[in-house]
Amino acid sequence: MSGSVIDLGELRHGPELEPAPSPRPPRAKGRPLRCALALLLALATLAAAGPPPPGRTVVTVPAEAGADVQIDGDLVLVINPVTVQAPQWRLAAFRLSDGEPVWDTPLPGKARFWGIQPKDGLLLLTGYEIGADARDTLTVALDRATGAYRWQQPGGSFELADGNVLLQSVGEDQPLSLRVVDPCCGTVRWQLSTPTAGVTAQPVGEKADRVVLSDVRGPVEVRDALTGAVRARADLRPPDGGPLGYVQVENDLLLTAGGQPGALTAYGLDRLDRRWSTTIGEIDFVQGCGAVLCLGTRSSGLWGVDPATGEVRWRSDRWAWAWPSGGQLVASTRSSDPLGDVFVVDVRTGQEVANLGRWELYQLDSSGRLLGVRPHPDGGVLVGELDVSAGTSRVADLLPDATGRCQAIAGHLLCAGTGGPYQIWQLRD
Repeated sequence: MSGSVIDLGELRHGPELEPAPSPRPPRAKGRPLRCALALLLALATLAAAGPPPPGRTVVTVPAEAGADVQIDGDLVLVINPVTVQAPQWRLAAFRLSDGEPVWDTPLPGKARFWGIQPKDGLLLLTGYEIGADARDTLTVALDRATGAYRWQQPGGSFELADGNVLLQSVGEDQPLSLRVVDPCCGTVRWQLSTPTAGVTAQPVGEKADRVVLSDVRGPVEVRDALTGAVRARADLRPPDGGPLGYVQVENDLLLTAGGQPGALTAYGLDRLDRRWSTTIGEIDFVQGCGAVLCLGTRSSGLWGVDPATGEVRWRSDRWAWAWPSGGQLVASTRSSDPLGDVFVVDVRTGQEVANLGRWELYQLDSSGRLLGVRPHPDGGVLVGELDVSAGTSRVADLLPDATGRCQAIAGHLLCAGTGGPYQIWQLRD
């Protein structure tokens, strides 16, 4: 299907449109993915939609400039920054159904807050302390129903497989501190502090059951995240005794880059036993891509490497990056323009399967459903449904009063709007 034209469908009752300029890459539930890159999809022609059908509810949410907005179930949560009128960060909750305020509460401490994690009737907010002596992150727990303060602890939070929360606290040139707390009340279950700076921690999995501690000057440890017990420990520094380089966990592999320039070495995560090593070139990033590991390099494009053997399956100077979806890859071409055409690529060969054109992409939910948005030339935002497995796209909706800067969350699209700082649109099925 290389070079094929993709039928994007049509919207009724409108004149034909010219292709519009484009806007950034898929986001999981409104949050940026690991490679926060822009990505868009092209239309040759498409038919315009009329206004949305009567009865569609559009909720306008008041928010200060620079606010972070997130949808959680029946609530819209807005983290408002400090202003002249409000000298403290605040979290406000509104009803998703009609935008009516539910509660508004000040956030403790001198910190810049940016993330909200719903957990067992609580909202866990992550912030970074600001001020002359501030060097660390902190997590604050609020009651979801009322906004009442419950507890706070140093560190950013990660959910564990047993329901507890791992807090990782480390400042610049500061020792690492880990603690696991019961989310109900912040009670510490176990904790660990390192004596020196330079140690980093990586929780393994979306709901972690292990955590990897790595030190550029010493051994790597795999610990049980539920108990703190050491599962495996090994010195993975290069034979010449140089510092340990890049360390990343992908599925059941621990990957290191360093020592010999361009070398990537894989170890089994459970025992830290060496599996394979391959020399690629100067590596910018490693991304799990399903059947392969995607390795981005500075001088030789994107490589697809077999995660079991380290064998190079394919390489391409054409692709700047790739992201797994629908059993294939979504890929962007190398371009000086941060916004580029997007393609479906065969994960096993690196070859183009379909050209999806130009959209700003979002991952709508954990099922992997993809949406694309782009400005309508006459105003508003077009919404596209993207099927990576089929290599097709269709125009699904038009949001006439939206202006962009969108988040796709739980069947809704949250965008900056002409009627207020943010508007929430329920998407058509």
